[in-house]
Amino acid sequence: MFILKPIFLITLFLAIPHFALAENWKIDPAHTSVEFKIKHLMISWVKGSFNDVKGAVVFDETEPENSSVNVQIATASVDTGNKKRDDHLRSPDFFDVASYPVMSFVSKKVTVANDVPTQINGELTLHGETRAVTLDVEEFSPTVTDPWGNTRRGASASTKINRRDFGLTWNKALEAGGVVVGEEVRISLEVELIKE
Repeated sequence: MFILKPIFLITLFLAIPHFALAENWKIDPAHTSVEFKIKHLMISWVKGSFNDVKGAVVFDETEPENSSVNVQIATASVDTGNKKRDDHLRSPDFFDVASYPVMSFVSKKVTVANDVPTQINGELTLHGETRAVTLDVEEFSPTVTDPWGNTRRGASASTKINRRDFGLTWNKALEAGGVVVGEEVRISLEVELIKE
């Protein structure tokens, strides 16, 4: 009995090593950006960002494919550098921030190469619609320690969505053909994480 108990505990520990190495991280909003761009009049790209981003990441060093991401973005924080345009984007024509104050991304699958994430498949909920979205991870940094003793790491990712898939259908036709606002939205993320 005295011999079996330690053997059982050792076996149990070895059977679930990833639990011990899964680490919780939180997004640092001050050093994180979610930027987008979309065609205007079919001739140029208009850029913008969301300035209120929160979220958490669970990263498993031993089995990175078991990692997860959960992000929330306040739609009212949209910022294109033009108040009139931003007010229009917050209106029912677009984000309808009064009815849908938050968009969210929740991961479902993490693809790994060389022990780091390369793709994150998940669900984006925006304007009351949920669609599958794939983030292409372009960079995932090693950890560093900041001057205040916090452990940090960063990541860069990008994706594309069609705004009509999320019920964002407002547009106006141009006399010469084409429309005022394009349908494809290109999104880029620069994320800094702090280990909890």
